[in-house]
This record gives sequence, structure tokens and C-alpha cells, in this order.
Amino acid sequence: MKRAIMRGLCYGAIWLVGALWQGVVRAQGTEGAYISDPHVAAERVRQLSVELDNLSFFKDNEYAGKVVKGYSLPGFWLQPKLVYYPLERVKLELGAHLLVYHGANKYPSMAYQDIAQWKGNQYQKGTHILPYFRAQMALSEQVDVVLGNLYGAANHRLIAPLYNPELNLTCDPEMGLQVLYRTRRFDLDAWVNWQSFIFKEDTHQEAFTVGLSGRVKYNDPSALFHFYSPVQALVQHRGGEIDTITTQSVQTLMNGAVGVGVSWQPGYRYLRRMGFEVDLLGYYQQAGSLWPLDNGYGVYACLSAEVRDFRLKGAYWQAKDFISLFGNPYFSAASLTDPGATFLRPKLLYFGAEYGRSLGKGFYFVVEVDYFQRLSDQLRGADGLPISASSGSGFSASVCMRINPSFLLKQF
Repeated sequence: MKRAIMRGLCYGAIWLVGALWQGVVRAQGTEGAYISDPHVAAERVRQLSVELDNLSFFKDNEYAGKVVKGYSLPGFWLQPKLVYYPLERVKLELGAHLLVYHGANKYPSMAYQDIAQWKGNQYQKGTHILPYFRAQMALSEQVDVVLGNLYGAANHRLIAPLYNPELNLTCDPEMGLQVLYRTRRFDLDAWVNWQSFIFKEDTHQEAFTVGLSGRVKYNDPSALFHFYSPVQALVQHRGGEIDTITTQSVQTLMNGAVGVGVSWQPGYRYLRRMGFEVDLLGYYQQAGSLWPLDNGYGVYACLSAEVRDFRLKGAYWQAKDFISLFGNPYFSAASLTDPGATFLRPKLLYFGAEYGRSLGKGFYFVVEVDYFQRLSDQLRGADGLPISASSGSGFSASVCMRINPSFLLKQF
């Protein structure tokens, strides 16, 4: 019964996408809903504002095969905060982050990006709540330094095999240190996300992720044909010198990608932009035995088009022994339904469509539909023996609304 209801909702989302095709309001894509503006507004010096940031979502994942089990995500996150500009180049934000799933009454106290065993088993009642503070300094027109809560998730612009877009709905705000660097020829986002802090005698592991996302721009991004190369890397370390855990060793996991892409921006009424990108990815388990494979690689080719108010996407993925830290499980060689089982040279086709609509300044509405089809699902167990597995497919549909109004309280 549940699957039938969820399937009906997914078909309803597809119908909604089709109905929105007739919309005349300028579409924003998922950028308007998921990406936050990191710009320090010098004209707001000595202004104190209150800002409400909210993303409400309903997402259903219908997955088949041995990759991952299906599930639904009904809920929202909310960030009420005060924003103050004491100087032209300094921005301060103070508030809280709350995550609520409809129908839940307690939440594990763990980092919600890569839910793992290295966090304790404490629980929060009612809602998952964290303090929120960000101090941002614009050292120049090209360089920003961020301490506290970072511009994370979609702001890193990581490719899909490295970062699952679903984490924009569910993950904790990243916390630590971030450096943003922008020039005419190169963009760089480098950060440390400290996910688990330990005190002496703690019984869970220290954990942090170091990330880098850069783009080499070979010509003007606004040119008719723009050529570029993305360079991306993620390194996660688990385990500290002062923890008391003896059953888990220190673990260091790495993902990386380098590629080349081209974007065509003809500015036509119906075809606004097309893009093509090819990336070579790598995976390496430098220390520990958290994953059943130690190293692997993959090739990702993606084609996208902005057709009127829609963004259409298609991709081909082929890999050998590749495991992603934060990517969608369909891009990984590890099975999440059979512990220790791995796929031999998985291949995947992906198709997606999204519609993003601006309802006004600070208000965005997004509908997304995604389909995954595994072309090869030869599964082997932890003992190396083959396991019977049908070709896995996955379908997901989501509806999201981002609300981010700001109100001036006082001009000092």
C-alpha cells in the first residue's frame, strides 16, 4: 500500500512538472533554492537585520535492486538568525539550525552528513537543533575567509558522484574554516568541515572532512562557448589521538575528480544554455577498513540543457571499485542492502528534470524528478562469491520551497 501511495505521489510530481511547463515566471533552477549568496554587502555596514531561512521539502525515493532501499523525506529545516555588518568587509550571523521530519519525536545527536558510527548514541527530543554562527571577512574583492558555519552543500558545486544533492535537505550546516577565492580565470572553494569533536575519554571518534572545489576558466564565462576544467577533492579523517575506542582504527578516505567542460549559451528564447562535461574520478582508502574496497576509479559524462524554464540532465557513469563519501549510492560500488557486498564494474544511466521558479525576492519553488538505471549489476559478497541481483533502477521525485526573507531592525 505504501509503495502504491508513493508511486502515485511521484506520478503527481511528474504531472506537476508538465503543468509548470506553461509557467511564464523566470525560472531559477535549483540554484535559487539550494545555493546561498556568499557576497559581503558593504552597503549594509552598521545594519542589524533579522533573517529567516527555511527549506520545506517532500522527497520520495523508489529504489529497486541491491544498491539501496527506498525511503521518503517529509520535513523542513529552519534557520532564524540575526545578521550584522560591523564593518564594510565583515559580516556576522547568529542563530540556530533546526531540522524536523514530520512524525518524528526524537533525533540522534550526530552529524547528518554521512550518518556514521563515529558519533555517540545521544538523542534530542522534538527536533534536531544546533547553534548557528558565521563570521565572514572579505579580505579583498577576490578573497573571503569564513569561520563557524560555512557556505556548504550545493555552494561547493561538487559533481553528483561526489555529493548527493539530497544532502541539501538533510545534512547539518558545515562548521569549521573556509576560504573563497575568485578571479577572472580561477575560482576556488577550500574548507575544513569539523563533524565530530572529542574530549579526553570520549567514546566516539573525532571526524573532519577537508574539501577543495576549483574551476579553471579558459575564457570569459559569458562567451558564446565557455571552456573550463573542474578540480575537486574530498578527504575525510576519522579517529583521534585522545579517543578511547579500541574496536575501530583510524580511517582516512579520499575522493577526487578532474575534468573538462564546455557550455554553449546562445540566448535563444527556448534554448538558453547547453553544457557538456566529462570527469575522471578516483577513490582511495588510505587507512582503515571502513569500506570493503581500498581504491577505484570512475568516468562521469554529463549533458545538460536549459529549455525554456526547465533544466534537463542526462549522464553516463562507469566505474571500477569506486566508493563515494557523500555521493548518491547509485554511483558507488558498495551495496547498502548487503553489508560487505560490492558491484563489479557498475554502469549507470541517469536522467533528470527540474523546474525552479522564483515567486519573489527570497522565495523559490522547485520540482525535481530523477531516474537511475543500472546497466550492469554483477554483485559479489564479502566472501568474494557471486550474489544473484536483478538490474537496479531508481526513481525519485521531490517538491521543495525555499523561504529566505530579511528584515532591517536598526541602522546604527
